[in-house]
Order: sequence, then C-alpha cells, then structure tokens
Amino acid sequence: MKKIYDRETIEAYLQRIPHQQTLRQFQDKLFLIVYEKGEFVTAPFLETSLFQMVLEGSCSIYFVREDGEKYALSDGREGYFLGDMEIFHASASSIYTEATETLCCLALPIEPNRSQLLQDAAFLRLAGISLAEKMAAITAFHAEPSSLRERVLSYLNYNCQDCTIRGLEKAAFHLHCSARQLQRIMTKLEQEQRVEKIGKGSYRLLLK
Repeated sequence: MKKIYDRETIEAYLQRIPHQQTLRQFQDKLFLIVYEKGEFVTAPFLETSLFQMVLEGSCSIYFVREDGEKYALSDGREGYFLGDMEIFHASASSIYTEATETLCCLALPIEPNRSQLLQDAAFLRLAGISLAEKMAAITAFHAEPSSLRERVLSYLNYNCQDCTIRGLEKAAFHLHCSARQLQRIMTKLEQEQRVEKIGKGSYRLLLK
C-alpha cells in the first residue's frame, strides 16, 4: 500500500471525477492510496476508517462467516464508494474488501471529519445514492432470481463490467456455485443466443 499526498496529483484526479464539486470542500484532507493485488482495502482488523472512491482498478467485497467461509457480496470498479456505511454506523464487521488488481482510491479519513460529513447535504446525497444502488443490486441479485440461470443473467446485467464475465472461477465464487455448474449454464445460454463467447472463460450478455 502506498499513500500519495501530492496536491497536484490529487487535483488531477479530482478534475476527472463526476463528484468533484462535492468532494472539493474536503480537498486539503484528501489523499490517494494505491493498493497492490491481494492487499486488503477494508477489513475488521484495520483500525483506520476511510471513505474511499475507486479511481482505477477493481476490488472484491465479501463477507466471512463464522465458519471461515467467504460469501461474495459485490465487485468494486471505477466510481465505486467504500466506507459509505461506516459514515452512519461506526462499528466493525466481518466484511472485507480485497484488491483484485492494482487499485487506486481517493481517500478521506472518516472519524476526524464525521461531524462535517453528516452536516453536508450534498455529501449525504452522494452517500445515500451509493447505498441505495448497492441495496438495489443486492436485492436484484440475491432476492429476485429463483434459479441459478436467473442469477447468472442478473449477475451479468447488474454486476459485470460491460455485461461480461471474464473468468468462470471468479464468477462462480460470486454466484455461489461450482465452475462446472456455471459452465453448463453458460453453454446453454450460448445455445439460446442469450450470451456470446468472446474468449476462454469469457461471455458477454446479448441484450434484447
């Protein structure tokens, strides 16, 4: 993990993001963090609580059950917010965020800025939209589909960048099934012309 405090670099990233006006008031408190693949971005054992926005790269968010089993929750890519829940509920949980490739985030410490964050209407609106989108995605993925086939289609539509699965093993983890089960589903969906195979272990949803 590498922290970057260079103001010119931070300003360059701020100018790229759609929420710069909301975040600019915290400009002097913002910094960049670069995580290497496999590093934890959030975890119960990390003491510092940060609000972070993914600028580049991707991460995997999962829950660790009491028996040690991992349960996939979501993937985070450019524009994804981390720490939005901690702004309202400052308590440790068993949720982990792990960088799945080199990951660059814009970060803001929560504790010293909590009062200002909770009093800022524009920031609260941003955090509220983020939480609502996460809840909608979780509901669409976990509550509505009644079969693995429907979960796969929902996963492609709501959770995959460009509606594309890249790697069956990783997708099977998020879908809570085996890679063999997923391969059977993808083969059938390809036959039905619901997806197209674009490479080894890679399938794109054909929108209708």
